[in-house]
Amino acid sequence: MSNIQNLTTFDPFADASKDDKGGAHGEDFIHIRIQQRNGRKTLTTVQGINPKYDLKKIVKTCKKEFACNGTVVEHAEWGEVIQLQGDQRMSIKDFLLRMNLADESQLKVSAKS
Repeated sequence: MSNIQNLTTFDPFADASKDDKGGAHGEDFIHIRIQQRNGRKTLTTVQGINPKYDLKKIVKTCKKEFACNGTVVEHAEWGEVIQLQGDQRMSIKDFLLRMNLADESQLKVSAKS
């Protein structure tokens, strides 16, 4: 007989709550995740960018460069989170590195589940 593994649910924010210091404003990592909406629609979230940067200006630039819509939402536990329409994980990673907003070691990009 073949081995069948049980399917488990995936929580994209589970790794953010483990061992991170000080929530979104004091942590060392920038988490880039993708969330499935309905059908083929996806949402890319970016959490943990240093609060000294104006997130609205970052979103404005990303919207023009990636040709997608986006916004900054206030989350109770993770602070301000950037949301971009579509799968923009690699685009936002390259953007953050190119603009020197983050180092490669600070970025955590989630895999599609």
